[in-house]
Amino acid sequence: MASDTQPLAHALLQRALPPEAADRYYEERVVRRTLFLRPTSPEPSARATRRRILNEKKEKAKKRKNLKPRPLSAAKKRQLGLSEIPKEQRKWAIYEPLHNLWLGYMKEILGLQGVASGEKKSHVHVDHAGAMIGSADMHGAMLEVVRSRCVSRVGLKGIVVRDSQHVFEIITKGNVLKTIPKEHTIYRMEIPLEAAENVETPRPLVFEINGEQFQNRAPDRANKKYKMHYQPDR
Repeated sequence: MASDTQPLAHALLQRALPPEAADRYYEERVVRRTLFLRPTSPEPSARATRRRILNEKKEKAKKRKNLKPRPLSAAKKRQLGLSEIPKEQRKWAIYEPLHNLWLGYMKEILGLQGVASGEKKSHVHVDHAGAMIGSADMHGAMLEVVRSRCVSRVGLKGIVVRDSQHVFEIITKGNVLKTIPKEHTIYRMEIPLEAAENVETPRPLVFEINGEQFQNRAPDRANKKYKMHYQPDR
C-alpha cells in the first residue's frame, strides 16, 4: 500500500518495476507529462452573433407562445353555450331600440336622409338599392318570411339578433327566439318614410331579399359582387 506521503501511481510502479525504472517512469510519464490545453476560441463574427441573438429571441417567443392560452374552438363555444342568448335577454323590448337604430342606418346608406325636410326626394333605384342592401348589416332588421320550402316558417316575423353564415336568429313580439335558415327562404322588410309638413305620409319602402344571397357573414358581404342569374326560389 502507498504511504500518506507517497503518490499511489509511484507505489504501483515500484510494485511492477525495479526501483530505478519505477522512479524514471514516474518522473517522465507523470511528473513531467505534457498537458495539452485547448487553444482560446477566436472572437465570433458579427454575423454569428446576430444569428445567435435571433435564435435566442425565437426560443423565447416559442416559450411565450406555448404559455399563451389558445382560443376556444367553435365546438367548445357551443358546448359552453357562449353563442346562445340567455333566456332573460330574449325580450322584444330589449331589441326594439336596435331596430330603430337600424332604420336610421338603412335610410343613411340608401340616401333617404333629409326626405322629410324636402331636401331630397324619396326615390330609390333598384340597381343601386340592391347592392347596398346586399352589403348591409342585418342586425336589427325586422324580417318576415314570405316564402319558404318549409311551410311552417311562412309568416314568422321578428327582429334579427344574430346574423350568422347560414341562419337568421330573430326575436318575435311574443319574446320567442326563432332560428330560420337562409337557404330556400325569401324575406320581406319595410323601411318607413317620414312625411314632410302638410304632405300625406308616403308608403314605406318594401324589399324582398333572397336568403341564399346572404349566406355570408356581414363583413364578408361588404366586398361581395352580386350578379343577376336565375333563382329557382323566386
